Amino acid sequence: MQDMQILSTPAGSDESGAVLAPTAGAAQRVLVFDACHVGVVLRAVLFVQSVVATAALFGAGSALEWLAGMALVTSGTLPATLLWLVVACGMKRLLQRLPRQAQVLAGMGLGTLCGLYACAMLWLVDDAPASFWLASAASGALLSALLVTALQLRARARAPAATTARLAELQSRIRPHFLFNTLNSAIALVRAEPAQAEALLEDLSDLFRCALAEPRASTTLAEEIALARQYLAIEQVRFGARLRAHWQLDPAAGGARLPPLLLQPLVENAIRHGVEPSPEGGSLELTTRLHRGRVEITLVNSLPPASARSTPGHGMALRNVRERLSLLHDLQADFSAGSHQGRYRVRIILPLEDVA
Repeated sequence: MQDMQILSTPAGSDESGAVLAPTAGAAQRVLVFDACHVGVVLRAVLFVQSVVATAALFGAGSALEWLAGMALVTSGTLPATLLWLVVACGMKRLLQRLPRQAQVLAGMGLGTLCGLYACAMLWLVDDAPASFWLASAASGALLSALLVTALQLRARARAPAATTARLAELQSRIRPHFLFNTLNSAIALVRAEPAQAEALLEDLSDLFRCALAEPRASTTLAEEIALARQYLAIEQVRFGARLRAHWQLDPAAGGARLPPLLLQPLVENAIRHGVEPSPEGGSLELTTRLHRGRVEITLVNSLPPASARSTPGHGMALRNVRERLSLLHDLQADFSAGSHQGRYRVRIILPLEDVA
């Protein structure tokens, strides 16, 4: 029998362990002024610093003068940029209530104030003429208008319709592979163990229902765990005692959002490359935990002996997972995969907050 260490019953299953149909995620509101993402902060800072570096080229007689001028201007523009981002992030829900034109004007007004703040920082180092104050205010307003436009384009690109369409295209790449393997498991069971065919087909029906459902932008980790358990239940019949699965689940992490059908291909890879080639079988361990507001998902599987290892895969599943996570969470998600202490480890880190 399957060796399980279950710390909690994941959401998405009833007391009998059957997977319930995932419910559609709550509609996400588009936040035009969503400056609360690490990726937005990094890109905004790099954009402003690129403008500063270009402007510092004018009047610089040497590379040393250029570096000195850029460092001086950066001492004012960098704090001002961060101030703009912090205020825009803190006021995003208030700004959302305003019409689009008013949001742009509010952003430009905030940029004007931050431009004056940058000039004040430079004034502390060296007296600034009146023209500098006017130029700083105008530059702040212009750069803010560009940042607001970029945020609006980003929000539009992440709107439910566009995001769902892109995720559907990516998800379609794994569906044939997913259905092919589960159907083969069902055929093998029907031939070898007819008495268990009914239970397996019920599990397979649940998996098919989720795989063929209308594409969604995201689902919960608890629902993905439930689907992975259904898939492993099918594989457990095929491998028997050769497959040893361990679960260590943190209930507090179940609300994290991730793309649909993300874990199942990773579990399938672990079985195909870690358990199936080994004559003695193998083990896999799925761990979830919530730590400092971020959810960590770790999937570790044993590796077969070198003589039994199959041809390395093409990595499509891993690239698919990485791209889908990036599309949903941008730089807030982290994905890594590779050998670790004699086993293969896949590690995913997600924000717990809802996807905007």
